[in-house]
Amino acid sequence: MSFFPGKDPLSGDAFACDAIENLIIPRTTDLGGFSVRRALPTAKRRLVGPFIFFDRMGPAIFRADQALDVRPHPHIGLSTVTYLFDGEIRHLDSLGTEKVIRPGDINLMTAGRGIVHSERTPENLRGHPLAMSGLQTWLALPDDKEEIDPAFHHTEKTELSLIDSDGASGRVVIGNFDGLSSPVKVFTDTLYVDLQLQPNRSFPFGAEHEERAVYMLAGSLIVAGDRFEADQLLVFRPGDAITLVAGEKGCHLMLFGGAALNSKRYIWWNFVSSSKERIEQAKEEWRTGRFDIVPGDEQEFIPLPES
Repeated sequence: MSFFPGKDPLSGDAFACDAIENLIIPRTTDLGGFSVRRALPTAKRRLVGPFIFFDRMGPAIFRADQALDVRPHPHIGLSTVTYLFDGEIRHLDSLGTEKVIRPGDINLMTAGRGIVHSERTPENLRGHPLAMSGLQTWLALPDDKEEIDPAFHHTEKTELSLIDSDGASGRVVIGNFDGLSSPVKVFTDTLYVDLQLQPNRSFPFGAEHEERAVYMLAGSLIVAGDRFEADQLLVFRPGDAITLVAGEKGCHLMLFGGAALNSKRYIWWNFVSSSKERIEQAKEEWRTGRFDIVPGDEQEFIPLPES
């Protein structure tokens, strides 16, 4: 989740494939049996398209006496995208939104000038073992949208376009891909696709989007003769058409990317901005209690980190 402390990702070894610009190895943080792998940002690669943050949560099993409890915390200058493979999360925010997200659904929360939210295990699932896995990513907002009003949108999995061809299946989560479109509205060209390939299946990944990457969730992937395993992030060079080939046991991938931003972004804790001064302002606002509260979750909050 967005408040989890994460170790900086590592750059991988150089590969022969000229189409690969960066190979990134996420660093894993173990939070009491719940692992989080952070793939972005890293020192050598801050963004892929608008994606400035990429966390893989789990997979994990919460015991009956455990639950997910991410206390209220703030954001500015970004949209958070939550996408689950297992489990459920109850979202509450300072707009008064209350929504339970389930596997395959999309929660898109746009912070803009500022929003506060919490993410917790639903009450009806507490006291029971619970599988949990998914992705949380952040989309940096374009220059003219950084200070827009906050908003929240939930999209059911039944509304998403399905990929269903010989040996390939999945969902177009955000954007346009392979002739299919997602109904999820974002502010700049964005690609986010959940794709599963059967063993040895080849699948084209065109160069329509300015920046593109693949995160390996399971199995193995072959690109131009090089093999890549689960929990590796491959960033491709612009303009090159790529052929993705699944290994002998198939693979599960997230394809993502989009248009590059026009200016640099700074990231500190849960704040993203093109201005260091704006981040300092947000820090002071959270420290002094000037963000809105989360109705129904007013008793707790995550303090501002000291460094």
